[in-house]
Amino acid sequence: MTPALAAPPAAHPVADAYARLFEVFPGMQVTTWDSAPPTGDGWVGAAGLAAGGEILDTFLAWDDAQVQRDYGQRARTDVIASFALHRYAWPACLLITVPWFLHRRVPVLPPQNVSFQRALGRMAVRIDSFGCLPDDPAAALPGARVVADEEALRAEVRAAVAGHLAPVLEGFGTRMRRGPRALWGMATDEIVEGLWYLGHLLGEEPRAMAELELLLPGATAPYVRGAGFRTLTGPNGEVLPTRDRASCCMFYTLRPEDTCVTCPRTCDADRLTRLTATG
Repeated sequence: MTPALAAPPAAHPVADAYARLFEVFPGMQVTTWDSAPPTGDGWVGAAGLAAGGEILDTFLAWDDAQVQRDYGQRARTDVIASFALHRYAWPACLLITVPWFLHRRVPVLPPQNVSFQRALGRMAVRIDSFGCLPDDPAAALPGARVVADEEALRAEVRAAVAGHLAPVLEGFGTRMRRGPRALWGMATDEIVEGLWYLGHLLGEEPRAMAELELLLPGATAPYVRGAGFRTLTGPNGEVLPTRDRASCCMFYTLRPEDTCVTCPRTCDADRLTRLTATG
Protein backbone atom coordinates (compact mmCIF):
# COMPACT_ATOMS: atom_id res chain seq x y z
CA MET A 1 0.00 0.00 0.00
CA THR A 2 1.30 3.46 -0.87
CA PRO A 3 1.91 5.47 2.31
CA ALA A 4 -0.09 8.67 2.74
CA LEU A 5 1.96 11.80 2.29
CA ALA A 6 1.43 15.30 3.55
CA ALA A 7 0.01 17.75 1.05
CA PRO A 8 2.30 20.45 -0.37
CA PRO A 9 2.50 23.64 1.71
CA ALA A 10 -0.71 25.66 1.35
CA ALA A 11 1.23 28.83 0.54
CA HIS A 12 2.78 27.27 -2.57
CA PRO A 13 1.23 28.81 -5.70
CA VAL A 14 0.46 25.45 -7.32
CA ALA A 15 -0.27 23.43 -4.15
CA ASP A 16 -4.02 23.41 -4.68
CA ALA A 17 -3.63 22.22 -8.27
CA TYR A 18 -1.40 19.31 -7.27
CA ALA A 19 -3.74 18.41 -4.41
CA ARG A 20 -6.68 18.36 -6.82
CA LEU A 21 -4.66 16.23 -9.25
CA PHE A 22 -4.06 13.64 -6.53
CA GLU A 23 -7.71 13.79 -5.49
CA VAL A 24 -9.00 12.71 -8.90
CA PHE A 25 -5.94 10.65 -9.91
CA PRO A 26 -4.42 8.93 -6.87
CA GLY A 27 -1.89 7.25 -9.13
CA MET A 28 0.11 10.48 -9.16
CA GLN A 29 1.10 12.45 -6.06
CA VAL A 30 3.27 15.56 -6.21
CA THR A 31 5.23 17.00 -3.31
CA THR A 32 7.69 19.89 -3.17
CA TRP A 33 11.22 20.22 -1.92
CA ASP A 34 13.38 23.24 -1.14
CA SER A 35 16.96 22.26 -0.31
CA ALA A 36 17.49 18.85 -1.93
CA PRO A 37 15.45 16.38 -3.99
CA PRO A 38 14.55 12.96 -2.61
CA THR A 39 17.08 10.23 -3.38
CA GLY A 40 17.30 6.48 -2.97
CA ASP A 41 14.32 4.12 -2.69
CA GLY A 42 13.59 4.23 -6.42
CA TRP A 43 13.79 8.00 -6.90
CA VAL A 44 15.36 9.23 -10.13
CA GLY A 45 16.05 12.80 -11.16
CA ALA A 46 14.94 14.01 -14.57
CA ALA A 47 18.42 15.46 -15.05
CA GLY A 48 19.82 11.96 -14.65
CA LEU A 49 17.53 10.66 -17.37
CA ALA A 50 18.57 13.55 -19.61
CA ALA A 51 22.24 12.65 -19.12
CA GLY A 52 21.59 9.35 -20.87
CA GLY A 53 24.05 7.25 -18.85
CA GLU A 54 23.83 4.69 -16.07
CA ILE A 55 20.77 6.30 -14.46
CA LEU A 56 18.88 5.96 -17.73
CA ASP A 57 20.10 2.36 -18.12
CA THR A 58 18.62 1.50 -14.72
CA PHE A 59 15.38 3.27 -15.59
CA LEU A 60 15.07 1.31 -18.85
CA ALA A 61 15.84 -1.97 -17.10
CA TRP A 62 12.58 -1.60 -15.16
CA ASP A 63 10.60 -1.47 -18.41
CA ASP A 64 12.58 -4.35 -19.90
CA ALA A 65 11.76 -6.54 -16.89
CA GLN A 66 8.11 -5.47 -16.93
CA VAL A 67 7.70 -6.42 -20.60
CA GLN A 68 9.28 -9.83 -20.05
CA ARG A 69 7.12 -10.45 -16.98
CA ASP A 70 3.82 -9.31 -18.50
CA TYR A 71 4.21 -10.44 -22.11
CA GLY A 72 6.68 -13.32 -21.90
CA GLN A 73 8.98 -11.89 -24.54
CA ARG A 74 11.76 -9.38 -25.06
CA ALA A 75 11.07 -6.08 -26.78
CA ARG A 76 13.47 -4.20 -29.02
CA THR A 77 15.74 -1.72 -27.28
CA ASP A 78 14.07 1.23 -28.98
CA VAL A 79 10.62 -0.04 -27.98
CA ILE A 80 11.68 -0.28 -24.34
CA ALA A 81 12.99 3.27 -24.53
CA SER A 82 9.68 4.44 -26.05
CA PHE A 83 7.69 2.82 -23.24
CA ALA A 84 9.95 4.34 -20.60
CA LEU A 85 9.84 7.81 -22.13
CA HIS A 86 6.04 7.73 -22.20
CA ARG A 87 5.88 6.63 -18.58
CA TYR A 88 7.97 9.62 -17.57
CA ALA A 89 6.77 12.31 -19.99
CA TRP A 90 3.03 11.75 -19.46
CA PRO A 91 3.07 12.69 -15.75
CA ALA A 92 5.83 15.27 -16.25
CA CYS A 93 3.62 17.24 -18.64
CA LEU A 94 0.81 17.21 -16.06
CA LEU A 95 3.11 18.98 -13.60
CA ILE A 96 2.82 22.00 -15.88
CA THR A 97 -0.53 21.66 -17.63
CA VAL A 98 -2.71 20.91 -14.59
CA PRO A 99 -1.83 24.11 -12.64
CA TRP A 100 -2.39 26.06 -15.85
CA PHE A 101 -5.74 24.40 -16.51
CA LEU A 102 -7.03 24.77 -12.96
CA HIS A 103 -5.54 28.06 -11.78
CA ARG A 104 -3.79 29.71 -14.71
CA ARG A 105 -0.36 29.25 -13.12
CA VAL A 106 2.53 27.80 -15.10
CA PRO A 107 5.42 26.38 -13.07
CA VAL A 108 8.88 26.50 -14.62
CA LEU A 109 10.49 23.10 -14.08
CA PRO A 110 13.94 22.50 -15.54
CA PRO A 111 14.99 18.83 -15.32
CA GLN A 112 17.16 19.39 -12.25
CA ASN A 113 14.02 20.47 -10.37
CA VAL A 114 12.03 17.26 -10.86
CA SER A 115 12.38 13.78 -9.36
CA PHE A 116 10.25 10.73 -10.08
CA GLN A 117 9.41 7.56 -8.16
CA ARG A 118 7.29 5.66 -10.61
CA ALA A 119 6.73 2.49 -8.56
CA LEU A 120 4.75 4.62 -6.06
CA GLY A 121 3.43 7.15 -8.59
CA ARG A 122 5.17 10.06 -6.88
CA MET A 123 6.90 13.16 -8.21
CA ALA A 124 8.79 15.78 -6.26
CA VAL A 125 9.44 19.27 -7.60
CA ARG A 126 11.14 22.50 -6.76
CA ILE A 127 9.44 25.54 -8.26
CA ASP A 128 11.49 28.71 -8.29
CA SER A 129 9.28 30.63 -10.70
CA PHE A 130 5.87 30.44 -12.32
CA GLY A 131 3.91 32.34 -14.92
CA CYS A 132 0.55 33.90 -14.14
CA LEU A 133 -1.90 36.57 -15.27
CA PRO A 134 -1.94 40.17 -13.94
CA ASP A 135 -5.16 39.69 -11.94
CA ASP A 136 -3.91 36.53 -10.18
CA PRO A 137 -3.50 37.08 -6.40
CA ALA A 138 -0.29 35.06 -6.69
CA ALA A 139 1.20 37.72 -8.99
CA ALA A 140 2.71 39.46 -5.96
CA LEU A 141 4.48 36.33 -4.69
CA PRO A 142 8.22 35.76 -5.08
CA GLY A 143 9.02 34.01 -8.34
CA ALA A 144 5.89 35.17 -10.15
CA ARG A 145 6.36 35.96 -13.86
CA VAL A 146 3.39 38.08 -14.87
CA VAL A 147 2.37 37.88 -18.53
CA ALA A 148 -0.05 40.06 -20.43
CA ASP A 149 -2.91 37.74 -21.35
CA GLU A 150 -4.17 34.22 -21.95
CA GLU A 151 -2.24 33.73 -25.18
CA ALA A 152 0.98 34.84 -23.52
CA LEU A 153 0.27 32.36 -20.75
CA ARG A 154 -0.25 29.59 -23.31
CA ALA A 155 3.15 30.49 -24.72
CA GLU A 156 4.52 30.03 -21.18
CA VAL A 157 3.01 26.53 -21.07
CA ARG A 158 4.55 25.56 -24.39
CA ALA A 159 7.92 26.96 -23.33
CA ALA A 160 7.83 25.33 -19.88
CA VAL A 161 7.07 21.88 -21.29
CA ALA A 162 9.70 22.27 -24.00
CA GLY A 163 12.26 23.50 -21.49
CA HIS A 164 11.70 20.45 -19.34
CA LEU A 165 11.40 17.82 -22.05
CA ALA A 166 14.06 18.93 -24.54
CA PRO A 167 17.02 17.60 -22.47
CA VAL A 168 15.04 14.47 -21.54
CA LEU A 169 14.24 13.74 -25.18
CA GLU A 170 17.92 14.15 -26.01
CA GLY A 171 18.85 11.62 -23.34
CA PHE A 172 16.29 9.07 -24.49
CA GLY A 173 17.06 9.80 -28.13
CA THR A 174 20.36 7.94 -27.83
CA ARG A 175 18.36 4.71 -27.29
CA MET A 176 15.52 5.29 -29.76
CA ARG A 177 15.40 4.94 -33.53
CA ARG A 178 13.56 8.21 -33.92
CA GLY A 179 14.58 11.63 -35.12
CA PRO A 180 13.71 14.97 -33.49
CA ARG A 181 10.36 15.28 -35.27
CA ALA A 182 9.18 11.89 -34.01
CA LEU A 183 10.37 12.67 -30.49
CA TRP A 184 8.52 15.98 -30.43
CA GLY A 185 5.50 14.15 -31.83
CA MET A 186 5.62 12.05 -28.67
CA ALA A 187 5.83 15.23 -26.58
CA THR A 188 2.79 16.63 -28.39
CA ASP A 189 0.81 13.49 -27.60
CA GLU A 190 1.83 13.46 -23.93
CA ILE A 191 0.61 17.05 -23.48
CA VAL A 192 -2.71 16.44 -25.20
CA GLU A 193 -3.63 12.99 -23.97
CA GLY A 194 -2.55 13.65 -20.41
CA LEU A 195 -4.67 16.78 -19.90
CA TRP A 196 -7.51 15.29 -21.93
CA TYR A 197 -7.63 12.35 -19.53
CA LEU A 198 -7.43 14.59 -16.47
CA GLY A 199 -10.17 16.79 -17.91
CA HIS A 200 -12.39 13.72 -18.05
CA LEU A 201 -11.58 12.83 -14.42
CA LEU A 202 -12.31 16.40 -13.36
CA GLY A 203 -15.66 16.41 -15.15
CA GLU A 204 -14.38 19.10 -17.52
CA GLU A 205 -13.51 17.15 -20.65
CA PRO A 206 -15.05 19.63 -23.14
CA ARG A 207 -13.16 22.53 -21.56
CA ALA A 208 -9.92 20.55 -21.52
CA MET A 209 -10.30 19.79 -25.22
CA ALA A 210 -11.06 23.43 -26.03
CA GLU A 211 -8.08 24.64 -24.00
CA LEU A 212 -5.79 22.13 -25.72
CA GLU A 213 -6.96 23.26 -29.15
CA LEU A 214 -5.94 26.80 -28.20
CA LEU A 215 -2.67 25.65 -26.64
CA LEU A 216 -1.70 23.60 -29.69
CA PRO A 217 -3.61 25.01 -32.65
CA GLY A 218 -1.15 23.62 -35.19
CA ALA A 219 2.51 22.80 -35.63
CA THR A 220 3.74 25.27 -33.01
CA ALA A 221 7.49 24.64 -32.82
CA PRO A 222 8.93 22.49 -31.44
CA TYR A 223 5.63 20.59 -31.35
CA VAL A 224 4.79 18.94 -34.63
CA ARG A 225 1.00 18.94 -34.67
CA GLY A 226 -2.01 20.55 -33.08
CA ALA A 227 -4.25 18.91 -30.51
CA GLY A 228 -6.15 17.49 -33.47
CA PHE A 229 -9.44 16.48 -31.90
CA ARG A 230 -12.23 15.24 -34.11
CA THR A 231 -15.56 13.54 -33.47
CA LEU A 232 -17.23 10.30 -34.46
CA THR A 233 -20.96 9.61 -34.43
CA GLY A 234 -22.06 6.65 -32.34
CA PRO A 235 -24.83 4.17 -33.20
CA ASN A 236 -27.38 6.21 -31.27
CA GLY A 237 -26.26 9.55 -32.64
CA GLU A 238 -23.93 10.29 -29.74
CA VAL A 239 -20.88 12.48 -30.40
CA LEU A 240 -17.64 10.73 -29.45
CA PRO A 241 -14.36 12.66 -29.33
CA THR A 242 -11.18 11.15 -30.68
CA ARG A 243 -7.88 12.18 -32.22
CA ASP A 244 -5.02 10.66 -34.18
CA ARG A 245 -1.75 10.49 -32.32
CA ALA A 246 1.25 12.30 -33.80
CA SER A 247 3.51 9.44 -32.71
CA CYS A 248 3.39 5.71 -32.15
CA CYS A 249 3.76 4.10 -28.73
CA MET A 250 5.19 0.97 -30.41
CA PHE A 251 2.95 -1.40 -28.45
CA TYR A 252 1.97 -3.06 -31.73
CA THR A 253 5.44 -4.64 -31.78
CA LEU A 254 4.31 -6.77 -28.84
CA ARG A 255 0.62 -7.17 -29.67
CA PRO A 256 -0.07 -6.25 -33.33
CA GLU A 257 -3.82 -6.67 -32.86
CA ASP A 258 -4.00 -4.45 -29.78
CA THR A 259 -3.61 -0.80 -30.79
CA CYS A 260 -4.42 2.38 -28.87
CA VAL A 261 -7.84 3.84 -29.58
CA THR A 262 -6.15 7.03 -30.84
CA CYS A 263 -3.53 5.19 -32.91
CA PRO A 264 -3.61 6.05 -36.63
CA ARG A 265 -3.57 2.26 -37.16
CA THR A 266 -7.00 2.00 -35.49
CA CYS A 267 -9.79 2.54 -38.02
CA ASP A 268 -12.88 4.54 -37.10
CA ALA A 269 -15.09 1.45 -37.08
CA ASP A 270 -12.89 -0.15 -34.42
CA ARG A 271 -12.79 3.11 -32.49
CA LEU A 272 -16.58 3.26 -32.41
CA THR A 273 -16.77 -0.32 -31.17
CA ARG A 274 -14.34 0.37 -28.36
CA LEU A 275 -15.72 3.79 -27.43
CA THR A 276 -19.27 2.48 -27.14
CA ALA A 277 -18.41 -0.80 -25.41
CA THR A 278 -19.95 -1.28 -21.98
CA GLY A 279 -19.01 -3.53 -19.11
